Order: sequence, then structure tokens, then C-alpha cells
Amino acid sequence: MVQAGSVTTSHLKLGAVIDVQEIPSGARPALLVLHNEGEEEIVAIFADVLGQRWEVAASVDEVRAGPKSTVYGLSNKLASPQLASWDRSRLLINTHRVDGGQELDETITDRCDYEYLYTRSPFFRRDVSRFLSFILGQISPHRDLTKKARTTLISTTFPDVHAALPNLDILSIGADAIEIRVDLLEEPLSDGTVRKVPSLKYVGEQVMLLRQRTELPIIFTTRCTKENGRFPMDDPRLFYRYLARAIQWGCEYIDVELWLPEEIRRKLSENKACTKIISAFHDFSGTFKWTSPETQRLFERGAVYGDIVKMYALVNSMQENYELEYFRSTIQAKYPHPPFSGLNMGPMGQLSRTLNKIFTPITHPLLPMIAAPGQLSAAEINAALHTMGQMPKQDIYGIGSFRSTSQAMFLEKCFNELSLPHSFGFAERAPKASIEHILRRNNFGGAYINPPLAASAPYLPCLTNAARAIGQVDTVLVRPGSSNASFIGDNTTWKGICATLTRDFVPSAYSGQAALLLANSEADASAAMFALKNLGIGPVYTIGFKSTGPLSTDVSPVRSVEDVKRLQQPFVIVSALPAEKSLLVVPLLKHYRVTGRNGSTNGHGVAEVKGAGKVFVDLASGPRKADPLAIATAAGWTAYGIADVSAWTTVETLRKLVGQNVCYDFVRLAAGRGLF
Repeated sequence: MVQAGSVTTSHLKLGAVIDVQEIPSGARPALLVLHNEGEEEIVAIFADVLGQRWEVAASVDEVRAGPKSTVYGLSNKLASPQLASWDRSRLLINTHRVDGGQELDETITDRCDYEYLYTRSPFFRRDVSRFLSFILGQISPHRDLTKKARTTLISTTFPDVHAALPNLDILSIGADAIEIRVDLLEEPLSDGTVRKVPSLKYVGEQVMLLRQRTELPIIFTTRCTKENGRFPMDDPRLFYRYLARAIQWGCEYIDVELWLPEEIRRKLSENKACTKIISAFHDFSGTFKWTSPETQRLFERGAVYGDIVKMYALVNSMQENYELEYFRSTIQAKYPHPPFSGLNMGPMGQLSRTLNKIFTPITHPLLPMIAAPGQLSAAEINAALHTMGQMPKQDIYGIGSFRSTSQAMFLEKCFNELSLPHSFGFAERAPKASIEHILRRNNFGGAYINPPLAASAPYLPCLTNAARAIGQVDTVLVRPGSSNASFIGDNTTWKGICATLTRDFVPSAYSGQAALLLANSEADASAAMFALKNLGIGPVYTIGFKSTGPLSTDVSPVRSVEDVKRLQQPFVIVSALPAEKSLLVVPLLKHYRVTGRNGSTNGHGVAEVKGAGKVFVDLASGPRKADPLAIATAAGWTAYGIADVSAWTTVETLRKLVGQNVCYDFVRLAAGRGLF
């Protein structure tokens, strides 16, 4: 298999950026999905997202005897009396439809590994994909975020998450994670008051709402009264119950306060699965000293169970910011891991918010209140960093054809929204002109190139594995810390394709599956081929070109109609044909149309659902006589167009060029409004 973004050693100089993506194992996970009465369809959807067969069972014994690769569904009414003897041979997930009119039995969830809450109207399949990908360890937001030089989080301080949803994409611009402050939620009661501590049922539905509307990792926080929150401290077991349930809900992070008994913190750590623990300490006394020996001991206590150690203190003088920075440098030198997030609260501590690099909390003018005194917005932090010389002004370029100007406009708007000091310039690329003179300009900070540049360009001394294997560079980065201009050629298009493919399916769904790839040339198909290879797809059949490069392993050309009839049923078809030829894929979509379900009801009955797999991606842009996406959808395929791929590619490009995050939905929203 191909390593995604690591730098080719033959083109590597010391200090080059290395970004390696771990490829998920092809092993099919073994699942037992519990469901409400009459809600068997959720089992079929889980199986479809996994790319596996499914079956509705009548007993736990039937599940035990069945093949591990089959996803089994069992009514929670039937399962309840049988779970006492469950042997944990499968991952056990309790599902509950929130808008189905049935009560959630929390005693069943207590016996399960995970709980998945959902609504049918609206239903978010991508949320199922994200949930399963995370709990199965096939995606790792924490691993991805640790590669960033600077990360931030936005805290939802609304009493009801519903209030945040209309502006969530705007609120979260520049944020790498989103925190749900459970202690600030207000569950209404029938008498007009609110519950002192929101119920697990209410909190679960709030988490569900948030996860349905954002792809950002969720930080689940139960802040206590002593640390500027509202959760009562008289019963530490209350914190455990809520934090343990957050793990079952698939929250990417839980905030575990250091004052909690060691037994509770240890138990959460032992059962955290893929969730990461932020060990949190807050001091609002105003007497905390970063120079005290006790401060290091607090860090060491937090590091025992924490994947991140967070220490925040309310301060009264500027001097304490310098003391924090000295502590930060010494503690990170002594303990490189876990990462340390330290800052000072209050007006005097705002300097530390600009210097902290790990999960700096940010606010936004649209939030009803700040989560802690002295919080700054992402724009304010960026402006302060520029003023202090920590974010020098750079010139970022878009290089390409006139059709690329809309993307340039969008990136410029993001720069303005985030108060980035950089300027954005668009340069039309002449057919035979070199772009080296642009790269050699003073203050050059990076560029995206559309159409891409050949990876053989002599002025790109370092290539990532992706750019090298694909043979094309669509993003040029400047190596950080280099005194002389040193460029890294990268390719982000393949990541846009890969992100599109895994939007509604877990990565392992593609492993070992067949794919059909259409293009006029190998160059046109190379980014798609690399994305397919990184998902473990094989064999790959090609139409319109023959693969001869480094990606040609397990790739075969289709030369005739007879070959089409004989080849393995494709799980995915990708068309990299130009718009004027895009309809050539239509006969294939109809020939391999989805005709049935990839499962069995075992006599229990279930609503008709789409068969497993069958993904179509059309990379063509421009006018065409008919819409292949509509034809594919009518034939039962899960279909994506260039707009989906471009949105994900734009997200990745912005992260690469300026280290800032925007959400996919925000990019699509901007596209819908004509900004991109």
C-alpha cells in the first residue's frame, strides 16, 4: 500500500515536513447492533456504511454462531434479558431513534460498548460513517491535530445546542475542535424552571445534534462549580457517569478535572477506547504561581492519565505570563509528551492565549457569553501574533486558469474573516511559462496550482510521497524555519477525493474492493488512483488509459465489452473524463446498477434500503448535455461530483498553506452563495 504524505527520501533534505497517513486494516469489524422495535433499517445502514453483509437475528445465540464479518441486528427488547450472558465477542452498540416515540432504556446502554442516537427526520448518514470510523479506530482526529503547529477550540456556551446550529459553520471558522459545555446546558422542566443537572437523555440528544452538524472533533466538558462551571462537586460519581457515557457516544475528547478521585480518573483512562483525555486544572484564586514546585507536580499528576494536560490560572500581572512561558519551555523539555496546554485567564493573561499552541480556547461575537475570562477570538489571536512578529505577512498565490478565480476569492474571504495578515494574489498561468519566478518573489508563502504542475519541476527540491507517486504538484509549501527559500511540492487533490469517498463509508469498506477508473490519460487519473490505493482498493480496472507508473500494481486495463462483463463487480467507479465525455460512464453505471439489498431480514421484515457499496465520483467540471450524477443516483449509486471533491480539497489547501481550519459545510455554503 502507498504511504500518503510522507516525503520521498530521495528528495528529502533535513527538516522537511513529514505527514504520514496510516492506512486502516482490511479486517471487517464484528458488530452486534441493538435497535428499537420496528427500526431494523438502522442495522442495514450500519452494514452499508461498513460495506458488509447484515442480518436481523432472533437471539444472542444466533449471533454467536454467525460469521464475524456479518453485521447482526437484534431488537433491544429481545436482547435485554440475554445480555447478562453476552461474551463480548462482538462490539455491542445500542442504537436509539430519538424521534421514534420509544423510551431509551439506559440499563441496556450500560451493558453496551457504545450508544448511537439518531433521528430519522432529518437523517445524517455521514454521522453514522464518522461515528463508526472513530470508534473502530479508522480515523484519529487527535493524531491529525498533533501534527499542527497550533490548534484552537471553540466552546458552545448556549443553554441549548439548537441555538448554535444556524451559525455553527461561521462560529467554528479557525477552530480545530468544538467543546460542548454540558454544565451550561439548561434542560427545561414542565413548571418553567430548568433541571439543576441536565439528564443523560437530554445531554445525549444535545451531543447528537452537535455531531450531526459539524465534522469537528467534540470535547465533552462537565465543568465543576469551583472551576467556573455549574456541575455540583458533592458526588464525583456523577462526573464519571457523564464522562463514561461521552466515551460511549464516541466523543473524541473528554475533559477530566484533576480534582476528581484518582480511582475515577484511572477507570476513565482504562475504558476510554479511542477517546482522548484532556486532564484539566483551573485555578481562579488569583494566588496560583507557575514558579511553585507544586505546579510541576500538578502537571505530572495530570500526565498519568491525560493525553493532553491543561492548566489554566487566573492572574493579575503581566509578569505571570513570562513565568508561564518559562514553565512551558522547561516542562516540555522535560516531558515532550503529553502535550501541554497552559494559559493565564483574565485581561492580564491574554498574552498567554496568543503564545499557547495546544487547544487555545477561542470565542466568537455570535456566542452568547465567553466560556472563561479573557478569551479572544481566532481573529484577535491572529492579529496579536502578527503584531508580535510571530505571524509575519506572506504572499499566498493562486496560480491557474480563469476558472480558479472563484476559489481565490473564497480563500481571500477566509483570510479576512480570520484577520490573517497575508495577502492573496491570483496569477494567470501561461501554457508554457514557468512559475518559478512567482515562487522566487519576496515574501512568497505558498501557492495552490490549478491545473497542477508536473512533479519533475527542477525548482521543487522536495516532494511528498503523494506528489511523487501522482506525478503532479497542486500545492507548493515553504519549509518552515528555513533561512533560504526552500519549497515542498505536495498534492492535496487526492485528499479531497479520499475525503469524499469516506464521507458516507468507513475507510475499511473499500479495502480489497474492486474499482473502475475512467480517464483520457494516466495523468488525469493519477490523483484518483492514489486515493483509491490509500484506501486499500484493489483490483483497479481502467478504461481509456493504461497505468504504467508507480501506482500500476494490481491495475488492469479494460479493452472490450467482454472484459466489462467478466470483471469483478466494482464497489466504486471514478470518472476523470472531461465534461464533454462524462456521459461515456452512463452505460457502466446502468450495467452495474444497485439491484438488491446486501443482507437478510431472516423473516423479520425491513424497509427497502440501498445495497452495500456502489459509489460513483465524477471529477468533471463544466457544462454537459446530461447529469451523470442524477443518472447514477437513479441507478442506486451514492454519487458525488467535483463540487464535493473541490470543497474537501479547499479545506485541505487552507490547512496546508496557512495552518487554519474551515469546515467542509462552510465551503459548500460559500459555493452555494457564489463565493466559490
